[in-house]
Amino acid sequence: MAVLSAERIKITTTKSPLWCSVIIVVLALGFAAIMGTVAKSALTSDAQGAPELDAALATAGISGFGIMVLMIMAALAITSEYRFGTIRTTFQAVPNRASVLAAKAGLIGGFGAVLTFVLAFGAYAMAKVLAGADASVGLTLSSSSDWRAMYGIPIYAFFCVVLAVGVGAIIRQSAGAIALLLLWPLLIESLFSLFGSFGEKIMPFLPFNNANHFLSPEMTTGDFHWGPWGSLIYFAVFVLVIFGISIVLVNRRDA
Repeated sequence: MAVLSAERIKITTTKSPLWCSVIIVVLALGFAAIMGTVAKSALTSDAQGAPELDAALATAGISGFGIMVLMIMAALAITSEYRFGTIRTTFQAVPNRASVLAAKAGLIGGFGAVLTFVLAFGAYAMAKVLAGADASVGLTLSSSSDWRAMYGIPIYAFFCVVLAVGVGAIIRQSAGAIALLLLWPLLIESLFSLFGSFGEKIMPFLPFNNANHFLSPEMTTGDFHWGPWGSLIYFAVFVLVIFGISIVLVNRRDA
């Protein structure tokens, strides 16, 4: 409890978590507002090829962008301590270094899960209101995939925070950790689609592709060997492996 209290004070007394939270809120609600407005204008203008508004699209501002900001916040929670040398004091006060990483991941992960859960329903409501009754016909919570697109976001957010803390502890440098966390889902995994049949075989085993398959199977590519819940388990195991490696390295390295 003392470790949790210490980490809570660190998080709540610095400005980066506050600004990151504000950015997440803006991205979530702003993207939902844009999607709702676009859906309504596309309906009135008879535009062809406009994407159908559903729960996954309405909350894409959170799952696609907001959680990336959340990962940046989580990575900074550990890399900033290495940057300013306060990690030495932390480890002197708490010799069990694994508990420090677990406290950071647990606190930020819990906060991120609650925040994204609330924002998911806020984005859903905003998109539905701005789209209007006719344009939001497909924006319902009538199927299991629709509900999974909603409650799956906080689950995904929690594991992304754990991954970010682990990567930050391994790299110990803010720019490198953030670059890897952003390029990984945005660029590195996308490059495998350029390798033809070889890339198609690799795609179902990529961690973030599995996470997206859990949130919205219709928006992912690749012949997966398991269903959405299997993809979540795969992603969770991958995250826990990375976090476990970070604990081993933190215990072996000098602070």
